[in-house]
Amino acid sequence: MPPGWRYKSLKFGPITLPWYASPEAQLILVSFVCFLCPGMFNALNGLGGAGQIEKNAYASNTSNCALYATFAVVGFFAGTVTNTMGIRFALSFGGLGYCIYVSSFLCFKYTQNLGYVIFSGLLLGCCAGILWCAQGAIMMSYPEEKLKGRYISWFWVIFNLGAVIGGVITLGLNINQKTKQNSSVNTATYVGFLILTSMGAALSWTLVDAKHVVRRDGTKIILMKHPTWRSEIRGLWETLRNDSYIVLLFPMFFSSNWFYTYQFNDVNGPNFNVRTRALNNILYWLAQMFGALAFGFALDFPNIRRTIRAKAAWLAMLILTFAVWGGGYVFQRGFTREVSGPIYDWTDKGYIGPMFLYILYGFYDAAWQTCVYWFMGAITNNSRKLANFAGFYKGIQSSGAAISWRLDGFQNGSKSSFMGLFASCWILLAASLVIALPVMILKIKDTVPVEEDLKFTDETFDNIILYKRDDRNRG
Repeated sequence: MPPGWRYKSLKFGPITLPWYASPEAQLILVSFVCFLCPGMFNALNGLGGAGQIEKNAYASNTSNCALYATFAVVGFFAGTVTNTMGIRFALSFGGLGYCIYVSSFLCFKYTQNLGYVIFSGLLLGCCAGILWCAQGAIMMSYPEEKLKGRYISWFWVIFNLGAVIGGVITLGLNINQKTKQNSSVNTATYVGFLILTSMGAALSWTLVDAKHVVRRDGTKIILMKHPTWRSEIRGLWETLRNDSYIVLLFPMFFSSNWFYTYQFNDVNGPNFNVRTRALNNILYWLAQMFGALAFGFALDFPNIRRTIRAKAAWLAMLILTFAVWGGGYVFQRGFTREVSGPIYDWTDKGYIGPMFLYILYGFYDAAWQTCVYWFMGAITNNSRKLANFAGFYKGIQSSGAAISWRLDGFQNGSKSSFMGLFASCWILLAASLVIALPVMILKIKDTVPVEEDLKFTDETFDNIILYKRDDRNRG
């Protein structure tokens, strides 16, 4: 853009409800899509073995390994798909995969059909890669710069409320299972989750196209006029070539879901009975809501420069990493795969310590995810580039998760030890923070000029008129 120029958004066109086309309304809608789809997925997997713990979690581990391996490939190119096909299609396609995933475990409960479970994981890997890319693009590109942290926190609160509700449903349906054995959840749990995920897939069609979204200051989203598969694949390459510093965040991406396997299958799964696992699940996702709120609003604190906030967030995560996982080390020393510890019910005397540890694990996860999204959103405001960033994030994140689920998922032969998996989580998280530090210091600025964002987009826009400041009163 030439010096002295700025951009002004066009009128709504066919949209007659400005509040509905606002970033806030669209964020709430996509949050509830994720509330009903990934939220129920998290609630189910948070029980350990997707509720099938008596089968030694093999079905869940195998399915999730297939899921995240596919997700890793699809997610890396998901920005291209989302930019070309549009937000609504991406989200609705993604939601369908969650319905089929839940149905496979309902089927497995009665038939032990492992093939269907693995197929559902492969399909969900494709679907989730597209869904999370679309979600990430909305969450990072729709808000103004000064509101990005709270948008991320709002999304994370609503999204994790889905897992909380799923946990409440599970607890209510299994509250009388006081046995100290690791038993499976009942059929009604799966049926309830299947209904809710189907509702989420349908809700995605209520979103408006990104070209109609208008911010409070009157600006619209920077989009390409006519994206094609060729232009988007070229844009993917341009992102890696021109913004090569993003690779320094790749280790943070890789480790961001690595610890789920350990927390769900190796902490919550073997150490608690079914109703206490459900309670832990509720507390874990509630803690995520508080973690997202705390970090989201802190990252948007108006009286501190954004460059300072970025460095402070990095330091806070480093301190949390050693505090939370240091407590986890103390707990992990009490049991192994070969020598299990006590199976807790919430009425047992020793339950309070493990409960608080699990709450801190949830808080830490939300803090990590919120910071990663905020770091990416602080680098650029261009929705096309952010879709690619989100695709990188979910793809690389999923490759880590696939490896982690596989390490825990061998049915025969040696599995990784609980302490080995724990150590891998701690080391990866701490090391990835150190590698990402140059991005906090060198690449995050107090604001991103529009001219810099427009360098990545073609010269014609569907939503922008350029005009000189001197002529602004003449339209």
